[in-house]
Amino acid sequence: MTLLLGFVLSLQVRAFTLTDVGEAQPGTIEIRGVAAGDFNPQDWRTGNLHFVPDARSPLLVPRDGKFRNIYAPSVVETKDGWRIFYGGWDGTPSGNDRIYTATTRDFLTFDDRHTVIEHGKFQHVCNVSAVGLPDGSFALMCTAYPIANGTNKPAFFHLADLTKTITAGDDNLITMSGYDRFSAADINGMNVLLREDDQYQLYFSSFTDPGKVYRARSRDGHRFTFEGIALDHAAFPNDIKKFHVQDQDWYVMGLHMNGPDLYYALSNDGRRFTPQQKLFSHRDASDRYIVAVGFVTKENKLLGVLYGAGAKGSLDQNRIFARWLQKPVFITKADGSKIEATESFGPDRAAIHSSKPIAGMLQSPIRIPVTLTPGRAYQLK
Repeated sequence: MTLLLGFVLSLQVRAFTLTDVGEAQPGTIEIRGVAAGDFNPQDWRTGNLHFVPDARSPLLVPRDGKFRNIYAPSVVETKDGWRIFYGGWDGTPSGNDRIYTATTRDFLTFDDRHTVIEHGKFQHVCNVSAVGLPDGSFALMCTAYPIANGTNKPAFFHLADLTKTITAGDDNLITMSGYDRFSAADINGMNVLLREDDQYQLYFSSFTDPGKVYRARSRDGHRFTFEGIALDHAAFPNDIKKFHVQDQDWYVMGLHMNGPDLYYALSNDGRRFTPQQKLFSHRDASDRYIVAVGFVTKENKLLGVLYGAGAKGSLDQNRIFARWLQKPVFITKADGSKIEATESFGPDRAAIHSSKPIAGMLQSPIRIPVTLTPGRAYQLK
């Protein structure tokens, strides 16, 4: 039996329903309800990950202005959705990196977009890694350039009131004991902040000491104690998220190499990570040079990735792109051919591009006979 869905209608099949819920983009069939479920360690160990690019490529572009180059997204889940922090030149009158923020409920629209940290005495403040705190405020680890010896160093900020703009200064620079190379270290965009057990964990690399990800710990975010190597033979770390599955912790680290690919590494204790694996490659020429990565999470789910990338090797024309971790969605037609959802609008809306109705067997993850109409959205439950 074929399920016709030109109006609001649902049919239950094996405890699943598919319902027409309204309009979609012209020439597009949307299947909603396909976002990633709870973190699955086996999928991440084996690399069995189905990432779908967002149909808006890029997802975020710089605001109008003379200098336009944004990257380094860091995403924090909030009670109303997510708050995104990012760095670069968001339509600024000068080519000095600053830190900005925006909010979203669904990654379809973005609000409250403004500057939160001015570069102050530094030429640049960028490469933000943000965590949410229990009181609703935010802790940010950024990099400031240049300090006295011409290197990049981590700078810590506590943002309690996002309506106010902070100006960076020397008092934001961190210190570190136990790492004798810290003074000479050039920590540029490799400064990942994690909050657990009422302490801050910093994961970092250095251009003057390459090929390793180190870790250090602090109670106040300013004074860190070096703890050792977290990952050998590593790319540049940009984010870490923690999940809990069947009485076991899982940490996922996101890394890049200013090139066409993104990587990840796994750990059960946050101290030592397994060798990095490939996450995904760039989509086309517009995101050929990937310069930053930030995971999108909701509760115990990893929903996707925002990443800064651009078409130029000069790395000064970046935008923010998105990939979403989803259940595969495809329709098998009567002749055996398959039509697959190749894009998405945010984490939960798979998109099939077609100018004509499609009849066949929908599979995601169950099998439902369907006839789907372009310009309509269907909810899978």
